[in-house]
Amino acid sequence: MDDELDPITRNPVELVSELRRLGITDERVLDAIVRVPRQQFVPEHLQDHAWANMALPIEAGQTISQPFIVALMTQALQLNVGARVLEIGTGSGYQAAILSELCDEVISLERHIPLATSARNTLAGLGITNVLIHICDGSFGWPGESPYDGILVTAGAPHIPVHLVAQLRENGGRLVIPVGAMNAQQLIAIERRGHEQVTEELGAVRFVPLIGGDAWDQDEEASPGP
Repeated sequence: MDDELDPITRNPVELVSELRRLGITDERVLDAIVRVPRQQFVPEHLQDHAWANMALPIEAGQTISQPFIVALMTQALQLNVGARVLEIGTGSGYQAAILSELCDEVISLERHIPLATSARNTLAGLGITNVLIHICDGSFGWPGESPYDGILVTAGAPHIPVHLVAQLRENGGRLVIPVGAMNAQQLIAIERRGHEQVTEELGAVRFVPLIGGDAWDQDEEASPGP
């Protein structure tokens, strides 16, 4: 992997400048990008690339998302002070750490035990105390703590899970989720307004598949592509 990556000397200030050029305008999100040390969430042998605007591999065949995508999805939630957010797919814990800077509480769901354990340890080491990680099938959400001001899904779903929309705050709760094929999706933001939904497309993305009872199943994930 190292041989495939160009040497990187970037720092968080340079990264934020690039994110501004790419259209990230929410100053709270940009401040969070600066404050959260991304190098703590990537494998040791890739820490020189931590501030590059690229996705990087982590354990269990998963990835830590490109900072632009993290910023775009976080910005699309349109979070207010005091918000409560549900994250589907903890991964390294980096996205949860960004959300923790903007919310009162983040509930994060992860199906891979080693990832959940590692993320808990990393977040605790950084003194982040407002993220609670559960190990479960995230495609059904976490209804016991709903409604949420925002729900953010960090894996590609074959459709919009109705369970997640139902767990949004009725007036203004927002879901940001990649939806489409297993290897290519459209990033969608959905705002719940009573019984209605307002949908906005944010661009083409490529996430690892969301595995679960209301998403892709394990056999589909393991199947070879065409």
